[in-house]
Amino acid sequence: MSEIIVILHNIRSTHNVGSIFRTADAVGVTKMYLTGYTPKPIDRFGRVQKDIAKTALGACEYVSWEAGDVSKVMSDLKKEGFSIISIEQDEHSIALQDFKALPKMVLLLGNEVRGISKQLRDKSNYIVEIPMHGKKESLNVSVTAGIVLFSLYK
Repeated sequence: MSEIIVILHNIRSTHNVGSIFRTADAVGVTKMYLTGYTPKPIDRFGRVQKDIAKTALGACEYVSWEAGDVSKVMSDLKKEGFSIISIEQDEHSIALQDFKALPKMVLLLGNEVRGISKQLRDKSNYIVEIPMHGKKESLNVSVTAGIVLFSLYK
């Protein structure tokens, strides 16, 4: 079975964060890192973020999480033998259906509008995308997380 860690980088929406926590719990994600300005389940004053808690339905209590610097987190996890997988559209991306799950994976999900920067994609081991067949070019980040997590869950 694969070990999966998720990094949420510069996610704006508390609802997306809560939804991804809930999906991460369903799949058995080992840990989540919240980097950049991604909202945390507990704010800097120690208060529960009600919008995250409402969408996560308690999953924040079951999925281990911490805040951190994205570059340091990625570097540290690579040293632990994890492969970093940016979920993003890119000229070098691999279609999700063609990507094989790895024993130790980190899924990097980025901002709802700008996605993952080229700098972070360049630090990744792989870039994976969900092929789009309709008129729209992207999916909501929480929907993307659900599709990718359940596709790679083994």
